[in-house]
Amino acid sequence: MKTHNLKTWPQYFERVLDGSKTFEVRNNDRDFQTGDILILLEYDPNNNSFTNRTIKKVVSYTLHGGNFGLEHGFVVLGLNNTSNQNER
Repeated sequence: MKTHNLKTWPQYFERVLDGSKTFEVRNNDRDFQTGDILILLEYDPNNNSFTNRTIKKVVSYTLHGGNFGLEHGFVVLGLNNTSNQNER
């Protein structure tokens, strides 16, 4: 199990925060695996800065590229809350 810190743009961060977005689509350059921890760091690309808001999620499912129209090298990550949810 690895922990990954990931920049997340505000419009996507908000949807994860309110529970309507339960997945991430990412370049699989980190060898994401089920059970990994994601620390989503809200990042404002307009200001080129982090907002200091974070969400901690656990990867509950991985769908690797090369399947179902998902480009090879990408991954869809199912997100679940961790046992000690950390949101600011």
